[in-house]
Amino acid sequence: MTIRTVAAACCAALLAQFAPIVVCSSAFAADAPGHWVAVWATALQPIPQRAELPPLYRAPDVAGRTVRQIVYPTLSGKTARVHLSNAYGQTPLVIEELRIARSAGGGAAVEGAGSRVTFGGKGAVSIPPGGELDSDPFAIDVVEGAPYAISALVGPEQRIVAWHRVANQVNYVSEPGSHTADESAAAFRGRFTQYVWVTGLSVEAPSRTAAVAAIGDSITDGMRSSLNQNRRWPDALARRVAASGAQSTAIVNLGISGNRLLSDSPCYGDALASRFDRDVLRRPGVKAAILLIGINDINFAAMPPHGGLDCDFPHTSVTAADLIAGYQRVITAARRDGVRVFGATLTPASLPPERENIRLAVNRWIRTSHAFDGVVDFDAALRDRAQPEHLQRAFDSGDHIHPSDAGYAAMADAVPVDAVVNAARK
Repeated sequence: MTIRTVAAACCAALLAQFAPIVVCSSAFAADAPGHWVAVWATALQPIPQRAELPPLYRAPDVAGRTVRQIVYPTLSGKTARVHLSNAYGQTPLVIEELRIARSAGGGAAVEGAGSRVTFGGKGAVSIPPGGELDSDPFAIDVVEGAPYAISALVGPEQRIVAWHRVANQVNYVSEPGSHTADESAAAFRGRFTQYVWVTGLSVEAPSRTAAVAAIGDSITDGMRSSLNQNRRWPDALARRVAASGAQSTAIVNLGISGNRLLSDSPCYGDALASRFDRDVLRRPGVKAAILLIGINDINFAAMPPHGGLDCDFPHTSVTAADLIAGYQRVITAARRDGVRVFGATLTPASLPPERENIRLAVNRWIRTSHAFDGVVDFDAALRDRAQPEHLQRAFDSGDHIHPSDAGYAAMADAVPVDAVVNAARK
């Protein structure tokens, strides 16, 4: 019996005996019988814990309320599981009820289309600080590309201490009380644009079905793409994959805005080289990844220190060799787990010459080293031919770093779909 199997068995026993208290540190769908594949996912980052926070870092009041979050799976299925995370939590995460239903738009749910979600047969669950847990399997008609509302009634003392800050998706907080089964949006008057606690949705699928993880910083996260429109490049890639007839490959987005390859941040999460194991390798069914990271490592050394909350801390200087060593760490970890990694070239960011030279050196290595299992040349797709250190005007959202919706679509078009899908199926 494997360690994971033992852990899963112990967790199930404890759930049955002591529910709603959960004492296992983590449990994943991959531990369960059957072949599970992540079809939607997000990565969490801690919220700075200090008395005075800028408005962007103030979480909504959720204590004793129902939180309804909207997710879009990228693969269909008939049996699903929800993954919950209390990463960075300081107290137990208490969920008193959890339901999932097709979204009817905004904060509303489709009539009669919901499923109750349980944990060890119980409707309530308590996950210890740092713990993660998959729900029991439940029957539901998951349709690729359709919106689903996941509604959680949380405990009376619950606070949000970690989130995925740039969701580009409006989610909802109810008035006090249980509204998990509400079809109407009337009780959901609160709005927020983050994801909390729910970090994955997976489906049971045929054995050759797999997921591709897009992981990186704000450019993968979809910063400055249209709100509620799913115009990030991984969204566009998922539509390309579906249109290609590859109905057995999901795309999940694990970008975090502000994230760096080598340095942690008070606001932007753990360094990608550190979080890659949790956010990619432990996701069920992930067999390939597209890695786009490094611009923030290059830039943050030049950012002036801020009084109070300094999200760019530490202002670490990096060389191309430093970034290459970080990429190699990620590649080694991925290959150890049988995951293939496609290296994406760093996109133009209107950098001054010294920093631009680092970007160019990194891109040369990505293209020519053959260290990755394949290359996605986002730089070539987005750069201005006359001024290659700049984004094409049509692809620039206006800040000269983040693409527009058209730029994100061009990035998706630059992904070699057949190569990525074939890598995920091997």
